[in-house]
Amino acid sequence: MRVLKRRRRSSRAAGGAAAASLVSVSSCRETRCSVRMFSVLKERVGEILLPGDEFCCGPQDTLPLTDSGKPERLVAGPGLRLSGDRLLVSRSGVLRHKEPNKFWIESQQRRYVPAKGETVIAVVTAKAGDVFKVDFGGSEPASLSYLAFDGATKRNRPNVQVGDLVFAQFIVANKDMEPELVCIDGSGRANGMGVFGAGGLLIKVSLGLVRRLLVPNSELRADLQQLFPCELVVGMNGRVWVRAGTVQQTLILANLLQSCDTMTAPQRQQLFRRVQQGAP
Repeated sequence: MRVLKRRRRSSRAAGGAAAASLVSVSSCRETRCSVRMFSVLKERVGEILLPGDEFCCGPQDTLPLTDSGKPERLVAGPGLRLSGDRLLVSRSGVLRHKEPNKFWIESQQRRYVPAKGETVIAVVTAKAGDVFKVDFGGSEPASLSYLAFDGATKRNRPNVQVGDLVFAQFIVANKDMEPELVCIDGSGRANGMGVFGAGGLLIKVSLGLVRRLLVPNSELRADLQQLFPCELVVGMNGRVWVRAGTVQQTLILANLLQSCDTMTAPQRQQLFRRVQQGAP
């Protein structure tokens, strides 16, 4: 009996070791596949891809994704979808890359899908008890609690009216739940969020132009500031609020932003020079 028990224990230990080796082998394969796919994608950055294009693991180098030597998993952003050892393109546009391991497709998409943590410009459409209903341009309205403002309490309610513009952040963005917005950050501070919009103009642009405006050291944003001193509020949902010194300057900047949506950098610079020469 003792011999049989020892044999059973040894077989269980061998089975556990085999399972651990299988897990380690599969993880190694996934890492190598991710690294090989990374090297192929990096060569295609800046090129136009179409739906149906795919990238598979090939006999590429096996360098780590970062300089630290530790391999990381490839992150597929909007327009890309991982399926096993393949990366499928689901949207036409330009392939972009952000260090260390994130790739996405940049396109002229206007339909916005909410994502947790993103800031958007929304319009208050109704009051329903202790909650405001706001329109952010999605398939359904989002809810905004009156307590989700800096310094708001049950006695000290924020002065929010129907038709006001709010700059808010998503804390709930799930296809199975109602979207929920707040006007405070994780520490309970407004941090630039809240009701705004007096004297400005709200326009709608593509999501690609929004990313170009929000990128650090944006050339487009610098060109606008050189043309006219202005204030910009940019939402990830494709809405941009602009205000300049006069109504005429505000209208000029709004028209320039909408025109830049489909222009290249040389065309944009030429247009800005023409406007600057004829600006009052």
